[in-house]
Amino acid sequence: MEGIGGDRAPVASPLPQWGHDTWRMYQYYLDKTTPHTTYRWIGTLVIAAIYCLRVYSVQGFYIVSYGLGIYLLNLLIGFLSPLVDPELEISDWPLLPTKGSDEFKPFIRRLPEFKFWYSMTKAFCIAFVMTFFSLFDVPVFWPILLCYWIVLFVLTMRRQIAHMIKYEYIPLNIGKQKYTGKKASTSGSSLCVD
Repeated sequence: MEGIGGDRAPVASPLPQWGHDTWRMYQYYLDKTTPHTTYRWIGTLVIAAIYCLRVYSVQGFYIVSYGLGIYLLNLLIGFLSPLVDPELEISDWPLLPTKGSDEFKPFIRRLPEFKFWYSMTKAFCIAFVMTFFSLFDVPVFWPILLCYWIVLFVLTMRRQIAHMIKYEYIPLNIGKQKYTGKKASTSGSSLCVD
């Protein structure tokens, strides 16, 4: 006899199950790309080139490109900014080390590299899809948008670089830092081996 708490498991409909399986597979492959930074960025550059070719070939969708540029500028600022902004944090001591005797605090980004890459790639893909709908092809005089974006980029980056100079941090790490070990001593001491 089957009661309220029967032994049967609820049967899930196939569509939500398929969506969940697809999402898990997508997340699995996304996680596998994490250590391959160079290949991820090459793929994003290929996607960006395809988007630029699409916009050039249809001679339109400049407002979509302008919105994409503003969004990418916003991502870049997040990527270059520290997690804890020294200007906003009220403290009795400096948050970023300013002297050699200060405690070393590693630079932690507000937007990590992987999220920066992922958001940038998604933005290019969404903008590419938008170029197939004439609703988003608003007629504008594109040179004005381009000039306005360049001015906005220069002013924003000037402010960001001034912030970096003021608080003495460099958000980019060039290559992996390697431990060189102790330098060999050139004094006359030698090892005794039995």
